[in-house]
Amino acid sequence: MSERVGRATAVLATARLARGRFPGFDPDLHPADEAEAYAVQAALHDALTAAGEGPWAGHKIGCTTQVMQDYLGIRNPSAGGVLAAEIHPSPARVAPRGATRLGVECEVAVRLARDLPGGACTVDDAAAAVGACMASIELVEDRYVDYPALDAPTLIADDFFGAGLVLGPEHAGFDPRALAGATASMEIDGVEVGSGRGADILGDPLVALAWLADALAARGACLRAGEVVTLGSLVATHWVEPGMRIRVANDPLGEVVLEVADPTA
Repeated sequence: MSERVGRATAVLATARLARGRFPGFDPDLHPADEAEAYAVQAALHDALTAAGEGPWAGHKIGCTTQVMQDYLGIRNPSAGGVLAAEIHPSPARVAPRGATRLGVECEVAVRLARDLPGGACTVDDAAAAVGACMASIELVEDRYVDYPALDAPTLIADDFFGAGLVLGPEHAGFDPRALAGATASMEIDGVEVGSGRGADILGDPLVALAWLADALAARGACLRAGEVVTLGSLVATHWVEPGMRIRVANDPLGEVVLEVADPTA
């Protein structure tokens, strides 16, 4: 790790642990490109784990659907990490943290049964590595002073808004090749706020998984057995408040339920 990456990581880790609003990097620490941003991200995971935030558990992929690319104005997939303490089984109760704003996304996720090396990963390779499929709600945080003013390298360094997952039942017998045909909708307090189908994720969610395997390989890393990977949101991000109930209904993977708790209760 370069001295500059180390300094950027320390600044970002301090902001994450404070649960405040990050204004962005000073110019001398701003990641020069996405490669340097991913270097900061990897070091950030180690720093958060060392600070007691829990061990590494998996990956999130963002900007894999038109709706999310339009929402964020970013046209290429981006990845982040997920820590074990931030993964919750459905039904879950989760509270906003500190000064951050909690958001939810309607996702499809997989758990890997075997390592998935990249380099020239195919959809068939990706399918063979999947051990279970599930519906999920991704938890995201607006932990920024003004996130529309931040660029992709800054967001990548900070896990692209990632704050955890709520996972539905794991379907070990489900053919991952059928994920493209799955449909899902998201409700907040009983009102539908959006819907989509698996094919909205780069034409096939397994394409996103193969992309991640190749992207990690380019950085000298690998998808590992046991990791969870959430593949992209079918619905634009919705920001939620304590007392709200979020429900994702996925056909055929089932439902995921989240109640937003009051952090002061």
